This record gives sequence, structure tokens and C-alpha cells, in this order.
Amino acid sequence: MTQATGQLADQERDAAPRPDAEAAPEAPPPPARKRDAFFDNAKYLAIVLVAMGHAWEPLRDDSRAVSALYIVVYAFHMPAFIIISGYFSRSFDFRPDRVRRLLTGVVVPYVVFETAYSLFHRWAADDPSMPISLLDPWYLTWFLLALFVWRITAPIWRLVRWPVPVALCIAALATTSPDIGDDLDLQRVLQFLPFFVLGLRLKPEHFQLVRRREARLLAVPVAALTVVFAYWAVTRMNMGWFFHRDSAQELGSPWWAGVLMTFALFGCSLVLTACFYAWIPGRRMWFTALGAGTLCGYLLHGFLAQSASTWGWYGAGWLHTPPGAVFVTLLAGAVVTLLCTAPVQRLFRFALEPWMEWAFEKDPGEERHAK
Repeated sequence: MTQATGQLADQERDAAPRPDAEAAPEAPPPPARKRDAFFDNAKYLAIVLVAMGHAWEPLRDDSRAVSALYIVVYAFHMPAFIIISGYFSRSFDFRPDRVRRLLTGVVVPYVVFETAYSLFHRWAADDPSMPISLLDPWYLTWFLLALFVWRITAPIWRLVRWPVPVALCIAALATTSPDIGDDLDLQRVLQFLPFFVLGLRLKPEHFQLVRRREARLLAVPVAALTVVFAYWAVTRMNMGWFFHRDSAQELGSPWWAGVLMTFALFGCSLVLTACFYAWIPGRRMWFTALGAGTLCGYLLHGFLAQSASTWGWYGAGWLHTPPGAVFVTLLAGAVVTLLCTAPVQRLFRFALEPWMEWAFEKDPGEERHAK
């Protein structure tokens, strides 16, 4: 769900009313839309959880507790972020300025980082056979491609009478279809679709409901029980369900299990996402400004995560002990925090928020308003 991300802040700007192109030229421009600290805080904390989850991957085989926390986090961290992305896409249409921001803030970063990740893997893993394919997103770039697909379908979901149930049915059908393949990472696009559509339908008062004191108090035992359940379930279920990238048959289950798991995981993810939102502060915090750089932190930390697995950074035995797991967790949080800061955003603005006015025709409506 910016200044350097090129997607979520664009969505926030989209939510602001468009100045009337026929208004009197003497009229002063409307004031800039004020950012909501709650959403910036939520985006930052969600990205921190993403980085921590990636840092835990090499530790899962040595710790059942780490594995339990891993599946709990994976049950809601991307849904929480995707719901916010959908929420700020509510007013998206094919108005020229919004399409331009979609292209420069989502499509261009996708092309740049898909190419960069592929070249990096070729070099780091000494794998010259690694293809550069914009049709088969690799590692973290799937989210950019998914966001593009979801956003261009946003006007359709505003017309559908029961958008969330329809999106859930599409997601369930995807899990029964192993022939979908890896092109465009459609399994993830379709299986995560209900969360985006839900975000499209939410209103500010819905977020207020989960931020009430009663919700905060209830979130504590719910989260604690979820961790306990995950500790029990981690050796009894396939973690692949939480990645939303495979069909039921590819996970070794019958097709109907995919339908059941789609609805079960959607409900589980919503409950945990509500718990997560319940404890997000609504006031400005020291990390609030970092919410504007979440895509920067998301994409850049992937190079470090890949380096860790390729170059054996987890070789030290003490890292596989409880103190080592704590150290890895704190280090991941610190690194992704650094990558979300304004200096890093400015350094990578050429890729995440490129100036591309030269590539687009001038909108006549904007020209009239500028006169």
C-alpha cells in the first residue's frame, strides 16, 4: 500500500478530488491531502514483518518456535499490506494522470527490478542460465505485477454487486487449476485478489472499528492462541498454503482442499490482520515517515535476503540458537528500516519514481487548467 515507492502514495493522491479543469484560473489550488499516520505506520510495520519473515527462512529447520512465528506472520503480513493497497485504489480509473502514475510507479519499477534481480542472481549464484523474463516474475517482483493487474481491474470491482464473494470464488478456482502455470505469477495474483478487492470496498469507519479499545484488548489473546495453534500445526500441515503460489494438486492435496483452504485462510488472515491493525498507533511516531518508503525497503532488502542464502551467511552455528534467532530478527528489522529512509529513497528514485514526462503526451485538461 509514496514518495519513493511510486504506488501507495500515488494511491493516496488519487483519493484526493480532482480540481475542476474548467474552474476559474484565478482560483488557488486545493491544499495537499494530509497523510494519515495510521496507514503509514501500518505499511512500515508490515514491511518490517516481511523482512523478518525472510530472515527466518534459513532458521526454520532448527526451531519449531521460529517456524510457528513464520507461518503466523505469513498468514497476515501481505494481506495487511494488500488491503491497504486496495483501500487507496478506490478511486482509480483510467484518467491520464493516474495511468501515468501507474506506469511510472509500478510498471517501470517492475521492469527495472525484475531485470536487476535476474542479473544479480546470475552473478551471485554463478548461474548464466538464469533468464530475464518479464512474464515470469522472480522473487519479490510478483507484488508489483499483481498490483498492476489488480489496479487496472479496480473499476470492474466497483460495478460488481458482490465483489468480495466473487473474488473469493476466483481465488478458490485458481487453487484447483494446476495448469495456470507460472506466467505472470497468476496463482498469487488470483489467490491474493480477495484482499485487494476487500480493500477497495472498505471505508474509513471500518478501520475505526478495529482500532477501538475493545478490539485492541481482544487482539492479544487471539494472537497468543494463534501462535500456540501454529506451534502445534507447524509439523502437521504444508506451509505452502500460506504462500498462495501453488494449486492444491501441486501441494499434494485433492482439488477440493484448495477450495476449503481458500476460505479458511481468508478468514484466518482477516482475523490476524484485524489484530495487527488494532495495535497500529494512529498518531505520528518516529517511524511514521518511513511508511512512505516501504516499496523501497521491500525491493532492496530482497538483494540481501538472496545474498544470505547464496553466500551462506547463516553458516555460524550460534545463529541457529534462540539468541541467534533474536539477533537475526532485530538485524532484519534494522536493515529494512534503513532501506525505507529518505536518503535511500532519493538514491533510488530513478527506479522507483522516475521522471518520465518526456514519454507521455500532455493531457489537454491539465493544459487548460495550467493557463
